[in-house]
Amino acid sequence: MKLPKYPLASSDKMMTFEFVSEGNKGLIYKLVKYQPTNLKGLYNIAFGDKNLETGEIDDKVISNNGDSEKVLATVVSTVYAFTDKYPEVWIYATGSTKARTRLYRMGITRFLDEVTEDFEILGELNDDWEAFKIDIEYEGFLVRRKS
Repeated sequence: MKLPKYPLASSDKMMTFEFVSEGNKGLIYKLVKYQPTNLKGLYNIAFGDKNLETGEIDDKVISNNGDSEKVLATVVSTVYAFTDKYPEVWIYATGSTKARTRLYRMGITRFLDEVTEDFEILGELNDDWEAFKIDIEYEGFLVRRKS
């Protein structure tokens, strides 16, 4: 995606990324974490505001900082960085609410041509997986870097 992105800081293993959203509500610290699941080669991506007291992700807060496209592009850049280091893994993504899952679907749809050049994308529907299609209300998404 050829969109502006925020500078990232990451852990050595590329499992955690931090950046700062700059918008109409000021500076908001963001976290992206890749968490292993109980299935080999499958990671969950968690994203949200950084709770400055606990250092953990708050994925329920609504920032509305006026920079959602730049934030989305930055999160996508972490997927590229993570899969550069771990090219064989699948990444599972879903929103903390139905509305957020819908926002993720809209983001994928908007940049589908670009994203599918580099990634295979599946949508979760009724506990099954299918190749991502536009205008389907998926419950979650699986993404893997094309080799």
